[in-house]
Order: sequence, then structure tokens, then C-alpha cells
Amino acid sequence: MYLKNKFYIFFLVLITLIALCIVMLKIDEAPQTDDAFIYADTINVVPVIEGHIVTIPVKDNQLVSKGDLLFKIDPRPYEHAIESGTAQLATLDEQIKLAQRTVDAQQYNAQAVAAKEISAKENYRQALSTYQRIFALKGKGYVSAEEFDQARTAKNSAEAMYKASRSEVEQAQSAVSSVDALIAQRKVVCVDIAKAQLNLQYSEIRAPFDGRVTSLNTTIGQYASPQQSVMTLIDTQAWYVVANFRETDLKNVCSGVPARIYVMGDTGKSFSGSVDSVGYGVSPQDGGVSNGLPSVARTINWVHVSQRFPVKIRVDNPEPALFRVGASAIAIVYRDTAP
Repeated sequence: MYLKNKFYIFFLVLITLIALCIVMLKIDEAPQTDDAFIYADTINVVPVIEGHIVTIPVKDNQLVSKGDLLFKIDPRPYEHAIESGTAQLATLDEQIKLAQRTVDAQQYNAQAVAAKEISAKENYRQALSTYQRIFALKGKGYVSAEEFDQARTAKNSAEAMYKASRSEVEQAQSAVSSVDALIAQRKVVCVDIAKAQLNLQYSEIRAPFDGRVTSLNTTIGQYASPQQSVMTLIDTQAWYVVANFRETDLKNVCSGVPARIYVMGDTGKSFSGSVDSVGYGVSPQDGGVSNGLPSVARTINWVHVSQRFPVKIRVDNPEPALFRVGASAIAIVYRDTAP
């Protein structure tokens, strides 16, 4: 009887050791942790322009689709800016037309004076040539003193007319104005109109992606500014689980390794996933922050334990009713099937 009981005890211990070895082997092949939480990307919905909120068609925790209106800022100041700029543009266009007519007349006058200068120059050249010829003949007695005086007077008169015409040309050319200043002013007004039109578009803030509205902490009438977040939008297109695994469990854990996720809200359901990335830095001090690295506290301060690193797991088909940012989860990674 004693030997029989001893055999049973030995058999039970052997079975227990075998089971323990199998469990340890499975754990080594597929480490798991309950130090995990659900995560999704979020953005603070902040307006680009400032003004009073006139419409908020969404509610807190509401699902929205990409392009849905989240809230609207009073567009009237920006509509007025467009109307004012358009009126200024029309006025400038008329001013440019009138100024251009004046410039055209000035240019025509300058051209006429220039033609007059050419004629005066030619007359002076001819009078000078005649004077020089008569001057050469006078010394030989071939021309009279009266003819010489007439040639000299004609030369001097033609020279005076030429000089006067040159002065008129300079005055006419300097009198030609320009519409460049008005054109530059018109460009400034066009820029102001374009800016006002863009601001008018910014008065309607729409969802940049499918998501869920959270932290809606305002209502109609609130004055919104670019420094003030009106709500937070959770990107529901991609859900993740951030699981803190011991560094001894990270061998062969890399991007693409399959994983299994259990959500604490309903552990009867599981979700498939794959490792998106593995953390490569945490704060080495408990409860502290070092250069922006995540801090993962150790539970036993007086014993040297393995550090844990965050592993980001992307969930394949999350259930919208269960997945909430920050909810607890259990993660299992199958590193024996690493790619």
C-alpha cells in the first residue's frame, strides 16, 4: 500500500512537471501581458481663424465621417472682407483705365515732339552746311556780305530751333507717367481678397477623417481662436494596443509578428492583430520622464527586474463598441511565427 501511494505521488509530480514544462514552452513561444491599453491617434480640433461659433451640429462621443461639419465660425466678417476687397478692385480697375488714357496721350505727345526734333535737327544740319559753304566762298570774294549774313542768321535760327526741340523732347518724356503704382496696389487687393476667401472656407471646420468626437467642452456663442481646442477627434480608422512586454520576451518580436488581443470590457472576445513597432527607449527611472521617453514603472523596487518596453500592435478588425482609448487589454504575441 505504501509503495502504491508512493507511485501515485511520483506519477502526479511527473505529470505536473510535464504540464509545467509545456506551459513554460508555450509562454516562451507566445508571451503575453495584461499591462496593455487600447490606443488610437487623436487630434485637437483647433480653428485656423477666430470668431464666434454659430453652429455645432455634432455631440460629444458622436461618430463622424470624413468631411462632416464639426462646427462653424461666424463667416460675416470674412464675407464683408471679400465684398470690400471686390469693391476696391473695381475702383482700381477704373482708375487704371483713366490713368492709362493719360499715359497714352503723354506718350503720343512725346512721340510728336520727338518727330519735331528730328525735323529741327535736319533743318539745322542743312543750315550749317550752307553756312560753312558760303563761309568758304566769302574769303575768295564769290559771295556778298549780305548773302553771308543771311546764311549765318539762318544757321543760328535753325540751331536755336533744334535746341528748343531737344528741350521739349526731354520735358515731354519726363511728363510721361505710369500706372505701375496702381497695378501694384491692385495686386495687394487681389491678395487680400484671396486671403478673405480662404478664411471664409476656414470658417467651416470639417472632419479630416472618420472618427469619434470627444472632449467637446463648448457651445454656440463661444469665441474660438487658433490657440483654443474646441474638441478632440479620435481616428477610428486604425486601433492599436500598446502592450508593455519584459525585455526578456522581446526576442524575435518585430513588425509583422501576429498577435491576439483581449479587451477587458469583454474577455470572451478576441481580436487578431500584428505588431506595428517595438519601442526602443523608455525612461530608466521609475515614474520619471527622460527626454520625452515613455516611463514604465517597475513594480518591485528592491529587486532587479526586467525592464518592460512598449510594443505597438495594430488590431485588424476592432469592434467599435469595445474599443476605447485607454481601455485595458491583454496582448499575446506569437514570436515563433516571426517573418
